[in-house]
Amino acid sequence: MVTAKSRYSNRRPPESQRCFSSPRVEELIREICGFLPNRELAWLFENCFPNTLDTTVFFDPDEPDSFIITGDILAMWLRDSSAQIWPYLPLVPEDPILDRLFQGAIHRQVQCLLLDPYANAFYQEARESPWHTDRTEMKPGIHERKWELDNLAYFLRLSHGYWQLTGSSAPFGDRWVQVVRLGCQVIVEQMSATRSEYYHFQRLTDTPNETLPLAGMGNPVRPCGLVASAFRPSDDACIFPYLIPSNAMLVVSLRNVGVMTEKLGFMDLAQECRQLAQTIDTGIREWGVGEHHDGAVFFYEVDGYGSRLFMDDANIPSLLSLPYLGYVHGDDPVYQNTRSLLWSEANPYFFKNEHYEGIGSPHTGLGYIWPMSLMMQAMTSDSDEEIRRALRILIATHAGTGFMHESFHRDTPEDFTRSWFGWANSLFGELILHLYRRRPDILQSV
Repeated sequence: MVTAKSRYSNRRPPESQRCFSSPRVEELIREICGFLPNRELAWLFENCFPNTLDTTVFFDPDEPDSFIITGDILAMWLRDSSAQIWPYLPLVPEDPILDRLFQGAIHRQVQCLLLDPYANAFYQEARESPWHTDRTEMKPGIHERKWELDNLAYFLRLSHGYWQLTGSSAPFGDRWVQVVRLGCQVIVEQMSATRSEYYHFQRLTDTPNETLPLAGMGNPVRPCGLVASAFRPSDDACIFPYLIPSNAMLVVSLRNVGVMTEKLGFMDLAQECRQLAQTIDTGIREWGVGEHHDGAVFFYEVDGYGSRLFMDDANIPSLLSLPYLGYVHGDDPVYQNTRSLLWSEANPYFFKNEHYEGIGSPHTGLGYIWPMSLMMQAMTSDSDEEIRRALRILIATHAGTGFMHESFHRDTPEDFTRSWFGWANSLFGELILHLYRRRPDILQSV
């Protein structure tokens, strides 16, 4: 017999088996769980919010060094690792061990980018990847070498976020500066007409979105101030390489790091970051915005020749997430029109039935909704009912596991992908924190 008590029993590892423990995180869990009247929502938060710390962190406090796996894949993505720990950032000033975790994550990402700024996922130690036969410049220590522009943007975002909050320059030594300069170099390379000289990728596969056409170059683009990305945040190949959400995230990250590097005394680097941000922003406004369904929208991908793709993918950066990333205000009319179309049949990856709705991804196929899209919908919404509906769907679709998943089928939520996905769990925790601080009334009413 399943009782209410057993149904909502703690799903975290025993304390002795947890990878990392933060006193301030534990205190906050108790505080919020005590506030939430919905027992199932409190249970989900209790399980999900600390999941990254409980299960994915390999931490050496002496270095410091923080290697953070994505969950069921034993490799560290720059994007995922940054997003997984982002919700804990506000707690850093109150918890010295959490501060060391963030310094260690920045140090580890510097190490990864120095190994290869074009790679997306890395191992803790130098070893051969199962993808070592990919036709690209693989090195020991690299798990996968898919050029994804958002990975670089996430590194810059994490660095600036930590610096802005703490004022500490501890993680930002010569090697960090070297990596920021290297990142600017890569951006310039992928803005140029000769971008294929710097990066190419092919994989022997029967899945087209796992490889690039034209001998690994990807589809052609015309230089227009935007930065080409071979792959999306989903790890799927771009159709048109100018991926607008990733370019938008990069604009914000470059501007912020421009302020940061100026304060740190690197005036030339600050100027370069600002100039690149302005060039990319101009490119977005000229090529990434246009008429669609009787109104102006942001497009998902463009090529600089006039070809444009309207869709969205739940992975962040996405078009839905532009206010969350700081690129536009939530009331921006172009964003609002884009948003309404994304949450409709105008987006081929929007799925809905009488009970559930949300945005998916080509990565998991038709009919699969990503909980991250519902979390992002709620975090970028001013509608009480829209936020409540997103929360209700999230509560109803965890399939009894107590955790968030990569995706679930709109008709059968028990059919889900990835039972251990740190990013989705962290983002759910971030959503509850966001509402707790800004709209506690909504959490009280669910």
